[in-house]
Amino acid sequence: MISERMRDKVIQRAAALGLEVDVQRLEASTKTVSDAATAVGCKEAEIAKSIVFICDGDPVVCIASGAHRIDVDKVADALDCAEVRQASAAEVRASTGFAIGGVPPLGHELPVVLDEDLLTHKRVWAAAGDPHSLFCVDPKELAGCTQATVAAVGESG
Repeated sequence: MISERMRDKVIQRAAALGLEVDVQRLEASTKTVSDAATAVGCKEAEIAKSIVFICDGDPVVCIASGAHRIDVDKVADALDCAEVRQASAAEVRASTGFAIGGVPPLGHELPVVLDEDLLTHKRVWAAAGDPHSLFCVDPKELAGCTQATVAAVGESG
């Protein structure tokens, strides 16, 4: 089963980074922030969404609170790049190995920018390889194991 293989990949990659994760497979979709928050019974702000951007031609993963939009100008400032745009679905899969709605915040070997607002939470829920799987993690541990650049890249709304 493809989704099981993707979840196993996330678990293995997390372990390689020194992070033990318990991936939960849910019947309900977790593809959107709202769906994910409802499925696990948390606030949207506690969903760590992973969105791929192309920064000066190279893919990066931005991890932000589900309560925020990602401001591309703030991403450009955080990474000192001139041009930032959201990656297409094909670019997301090619650069991470995962489809939109299931991109995990780790294990893709891309640079990571983590919105500093996530650090105000004791735990956050992140995608685990498919649109029905999530894992819970301390955002400080996530920032550390991914060697993320922590910056204010979110905006409300």
